[in-house]
Amino acid sequence: MKLGIVGLPNVGKSTLFNSLTKAGADAANYPFCTIDPNVGVVPVPDERLDKLAALYNSAKVTPAIIEFVDIAGLVKGASKGEGLGNQFLGNIREVDAIVHVVRCFENSNIVHVDGSIDPLRDIETINMELIFSDMEVLEKRLAKQKKIAMSNKEAAKDVDLIQKLLEHLENGSLAKNYPFDDETSELVKEYNLLTIKPVIYAANVEDGDLADDGSSNPNVQKVREYAKETDSEVYVVCAQIEAELSDMSDEDKKLFLEDLGVSESGLDKMITASYRLLGLISYLTAGETETRAWTITKGTKAPQAAGKIHTDFEKGFIKAEVVNWKELLDSGSLHAAKEKGLVRMEGKDYIVQDGDVILFRFNV
Repeated sequence: MKLGIVGLPNVGKSTLFNSLTKAGADAANYPFCTIDPNVGVVPVPDERLDKLAALYNSAKVTPAIIEFVDIAGLVKGASKGEGLGNQFLGNIREVDAIVHVVRCFENSNIVHVDGSIDPLRDIETINMELIFSDMEVLEKRLAKQKKIAMSNKEAAKDVDLIQKLLEHLENGSLAKNYPFDDETSELVKEYNLLTIKPVIYAANVEDGDLADDGSSNPNVQKVREYAKETDSEVYVVCAQIEAELSDMSDEDKKLFLEDLGVSESGLDKMITASYRLLGLISYLTAGETETRAWTITKGTKAPQAAGKIHTDFEKGFIKAEVVNWKELLDSGSLHAAKEKGLVRMEGKDYIVQDGDVILFRFNV
């Protein structure tokens, strides 16, 4: 999963990104852990992995990962060259979703670029820059496709959709609000538009707002209402607290969060929101060599899930040996789980469930 982080300057975006990527330092076994200064890889916390690894005495534990791409603080006019942000907007065209950090805290020592705290205005500013950036991409494609549309029906369809989308965007509407049908929804995927991507709003608050999850903060409520209207996710975070947590051990983190009256970190909340928004789940593989989490889309059938491990697994799929992770742990061993009838042999039509521990049988 790949997430792009955007926001105005001084909203806590860089603090949050830095704390997230610092928290991901344990993922150093990934060779691309530090791809470049504005990209970071973070392991997805999953208690199931450690428990299964202990059961199998696994030599290696490999969590699912999230790749974060940080965009320099956008300002009004970024799409026309103001500030640094526009130079990096192309970096997030390939992301699965956008994390939009919105300032919901008052602090006279941290100047807001527009002079006051207004999360809805800030959201609108960022949206307009993303719209302008999308328009630029579409205009370039339109100029190219017009040349071949006279003799190519597919190009003609492309031109028609681009023109309609440009008109839609010119009215200040996001591409994801355009009434796509089955054909156009497939075609638009090629454009990699920013304003069609799912959005998670990170409402950045002071630590005192964490205990009640921002419910007493009127700015957070505004963001929640807006997110509900736009089918987006929102979670409350204190970037400063995340920075402090990134230096702590797991045990110290737990105690620190308990003192704040909070049950999970901002990173955990972001991951939950991301998986929910994108319709993702994880299945697990376990053994002496490695215990690993694999991220798939909800509704994925067994052969396609096997293909996440290797294409040969999908091509030569025969059966999947499946057991729920908790039932496996409660049984104490795979053998005991089999004796209890908890291990099932599933075929090609089986829809993989979150928390399934699977051994794929295949033949190539």
